[in-house]
Amino acid sequence: MSWHKSDGPGGRRGYHHGNLREALVKAALDLILQKGSAGFSFAEAARAAGVSPAAPYRHFRDRDALVAEVARQGFALFAQALDKAWNGGKPAARVAFDRVGQAYLDFARQEPAYFSAMFEAGLPVADYPELRAEGDRAFAVLRDACEALIATLPAGRRPPVMMMALHIWSVTHGIASLFARGDRARRPIPMRPEELLEAAVLVYLDGLGVPKSSLSN
Repeated sequence: MSWHKSDGPGGRRGYHHGNLREALVKAALDLILQKGSAGFSFAEAARAAGVSPAAPYRHFRDRDALVAEVARQGFALFAQALDKAWNGGKPAARVAFDRVGQAYLDFARQEPAYFSAMFEAGLPVADYPELRAEGDRAFAVLRDACEALIATLPAGRRPPVMMMALHIWSVTHGIASLFARGDRARRPIPMRPEELLEAAVLVYLDGLGVPKSSLSN
């Protein structure tokens, strides 16, 4: 990285500002993990990054803009994880579909600070086009996976792709948010979150009549 810590007057740690933007993002991630996505101020982020309260304004107009950048980066990583799990629906669409659900739970467990910024910050997404674009890219993976499964059904029995994608997203996100997250907000249940998601998806897909051997192409 191009920034590094240095001892300023009185031993105060500061940063050379070659990569102040990323230093602030890292500080925000640490604070989100400690206090939640709405639990810290812009000044606290500056202090955690070792810079003056005015320094963050060089890159972000306010605290929400900083959190939006954290969320954008989180969605970019999330989309990559989902896309890798889907892998074009190979070797079989239903198998790959299950991997996408697993990847969703894994992300909530392994990246709780990003997950909180992405889904719990209360940001008006329309105000941050780059954040919205990354979020749409992640959702598109899930939508493509649903479309591949729907294509295995007879034409007269195919539900709307968007409806199915929203159903599956709601179920998966609910389980991830309640039971799979990697922070103290996780609620205990007498089973693994993966087992709960597998059962829910099984009931849903079997109800639609999606064959277990669904091939992608």
